[in-house]
Amino acid sequence: MGRLIINAGILLVVIGLVVVLGERTGFRLGRLPGDIRIEGRRGGFYFPIVTCLLLSAILSAIAWLFRSR
Repeated sequence: MGRLIINAGILLVVIGLVVVLGERTGFRLGRLPGDIRIEGRRGGFYFPIVTCLLLSAILSAIAWLFRSR
């Protein structure tokens, strides 16, 4: 159980670094090309479909790596 918590913590730190460094280089997660944004006079709608697909692929690869061990 302790190893799992340590690995999860390391994974969270790596994800945090990727997000912070991505914002500094112009790669902002949630504002990727292909994300749907509709703005009107009374409000707007935003659905980050490409971001969801990218995160799903990354998390699936990570889960596959952990299952293969």
